[in-house]
Order: sequence, then C-alpha cells, then structure tokens
Amino acid sequence: MRMRRGAILSVMILAGLYPVGAATMASAQDDQYMMPEQSEAKARELISQAVEALGGSAYLNVKDVTCTGRISTFDHSGETTGFGKFIDYAQPPDKERQENLPKHNIISVFNGDKGWDLDRGGVSDAPQSDLADYQEDIKKDIDNILRHRVHEKDIVLRYGGTDVVDLTQAQWVELVDSDDRTIRIAFADNTHLPIRKVVETRNPRTRFKTTEIEYYSNFHPIDGIQTPFQITRERNGSKVYQVFFDVCHYNTGLADALFTKQSLDDRWAQIPNKDKVRDKKETDRLKQKEQDDQDSGNSSSTSKN
Repeated sequence: MRMRRGAILSVMILAGLYPVGAATMASAQDDQYMMPEQSEAKARELISQAVEALGGSAYLNVKDVTCTGRISTFDHSGETTGFGKFIDYAQPPDKERQENLPKHNIISVFNGDKGWDLDRGGVSDAPQSDLADYQEDIKKDIDNILRHRVHEKDIVLRYGGTDVVDLTQAQWVELVDSDDRTIRIAFADNTHLPIRKVVETRNPRTRFKTTEIEYYSNFHPIDGIQTPFQITRERNGSKVYQVFFDVCHYNTGLADALFTKQSLDDRWAQIPNKDKVRDKKETDRLKQKEQDDQDSGNSSSTSKN
C-alpha cells in the first residue's frame, strides 16, 4: 500500500497536480510514529549508505582537494553579477584558497579564524563579515557534516521520510545542532548520494529566518570519490551562485604555506605593476562598492521575511 501511494504521488507531482511539499508532509505523517531512537538509527543508516556511496574510507580520509571550474554569481533580483574561471585549493575542514584564472591576481585565503585577500590594491586582511560567512559555511558544508558533524555530541538526528526531490525518489535526514541550525539533506534512493541540502537559521537579534538551499548534481568518480560537478546555492528563494567544475584532484600534497598571508605577499611581488592599483582611494572605492552591493542584497532578502 505504501509503495503504491508513493508511486501515485510521484505521478501527480510530475503531472503538476500535487504540490511538491505535500509529498514531504505525507511521508512525515507516515513516519511520525517512529520512536526517537528508531528515527535516529534510520537517519544514521542513510548517512552511512551515503558515505559509502561517496567513496567510503577514501571519502572520509581526504587530506586536500584542488578543483578548477567556472562560477556565476547573481544579485537579489536574479540578474547575473559576475562570471569567471577559478581554481580552488582546500584542506578540509577550514583551509581554503581561491584564485581567479588565468591571471591569479585576485585571491582569497581562509585559514581557520583568519583570512586575507589579494586584489589590485595589494594584500589585506579579509573583512570580518567575510570571515563570519566562511565560519558559517564550514558549519553548513555538506562534506564537513557527513565526515565530522554527525558525530558531535550535541547533534540531534532524525529521519525525515520519503519524498520526490528534483524528480528523484529520495529520503530526508534532518540534523539540529547546538546553535539551532536545522539542516535537512535529501539522499537519492537509487544512488544514496546527496542531491539537496536545506539549512534554516534564525537571526538571534531580529528573529528573521534564512533558508539556504544547495543542489548537487552531475557526480563523477574522481580518485575513488564521487564528486558533484555542479552545485547551485539559493538563499530565501533567490539564486546566489552556480558552480560548474571542470576537473578535481584529491590528496595531491598541498603545502600548508599555500594558506598563509606570506604566500599572498609573495604572489603580490610577482604581479606586474600594470595590473596593480596603487591609488588606495580607488581600491577602497571598489571594496566599498562590493560591500554596498552585498548589503543591498541582504536588505532585500530580509524584507521578504
């Protein structure tokens, strides 16, 4: 009976006769009688299947990753604000370096609670807002969640039921952490791979809620690890960015020095003078414009709530 009901829901959703959210509500009702221990056990079972599908021990023991790709960014109205090629270096969970291609003259580095930027005005400390955003992204990063955060002492795990997600039969797992982030991950039934992540947070001062969604698709096996070559992020219903990876490599032995301010100072010394902006006022103007654009987007998202 349950399989037949699921099949009917799928047909109705594909035909546009049934709201997608209703499938989640129906499955939640089906599973509401699970005891908390059973719900957590089911959630951990799905997570274990996902980790195995992603590469098992190879996935869990990643030391570093290097990816090249293309990124499109969008403003709060959905208009494209930028498009570029990049190379990204990372040592999970909290070291990352992203450079523009082909010039390698716009670089951001994050290392734990520190960060630096290299742009046409030279090397500077990353803005506190960027550091805060990076720390928040670490908490929400799906690889960090599956590798580490699911084992945190204060994490609450629940089974979220079945659903049709992006035209794929899937099952949801829900996590609530000690900071009251609610994180839901949909795993495809046929592959056990994650295909969507939804994070809900609430500003402790304003009480406004933020909903952030990431979509994962076009998986490729790289060095024994299933890697999504397309990632899209939305925030409060507006697209934030879309990334298309061209190639990724794991465990290439990235040097720790790559994630230091000194590495940016060394790179700045190599950049031709014609590519540098020596007028500090111009540099400050460009940074202020970027901040104003970001603030404008945040204000629009807040007003929607």
